[in-house]
Amino acid sequence: MKSKKQIRSEVWRLLTAERAARFPGAEGRIPNFIGAEACAKILADLPAWKKARVVKINPDSPQRAVRQRALAEGKILYMPAPRLAEDKPFIELDPERLKGSPYAASSIKGALQHGRPVSLEEMKKIDLIVCGSVAVAPDGARVGKGGGYSDLEYALLRERKKVGANTPIVTSVHPLQIVAEKIPMTKHDIPLDVIVTPKKLIIVKRRYRKPHGIYWKLLPEDKIAAIPVLKKSPR
Repeated sequence: MKSKKQIRSEVWRLLTAERAARFPGAEGRIPNFIGAEACAKILADLPAWKKARVVKINPDSPQRAVRQRALAEGKILYMPAPRLAEDKPFIELDPERLKGSPYAASSIKGALQHGRPVSLEEMKKIDLIVCGSVAVAPDGARVGKGGGYSDLEYALLRERKKVGANTPIVTSVHPLQIVAEKIPMTKHDIPLDVIVTPKKLIIVKRRYRKPHGIYWKLLPEDKIAAIPVLKKSPR
């Protein structure tokens, strides 16, 4: 079985070779792929998206159109602060309070300008999660860019009962990011319920259980020390 690092590197190279990634390139990040805007339109047809009133969406470029659509549709949006490095680790964007346009507020800079930092306790219960991915498999396994922040964000929210086992987790990717080989998954990795491409929705027949919270023994001490909310959390 290939490692996550190998799968990640292969997908980055493939997107680059096929010219499917936009500026600033694929490697080292959640790739900003051609067709990302179409994914937002496809996702809007998902019943779970239509029902959702509160969503959490990653701050990476390929999901900007999804964030813009969420705000335009009146959904409350939570974006994580970079590397969860703040005492209030999420930014809340409420369309009823926005002074700027949904497009302006959907960027990282715009979210910081138009949103408000909130603690985990201040957050509303989340109806749907959208995360970025480098690679995904049809069985719902995923590979991020290697920092583990999407998994940590989920774990923190699960501990505070802001999400549950039935909260849908969705990602949007280019078809080249869907791999045939098995992706190794550990118990702290979040699995996917839905994969969105520029042309279709893929509903996953889930094989993996979602993490029930923070697995402290798997967290390096330096990461705990760098994230204020982890430093203050009981183990």
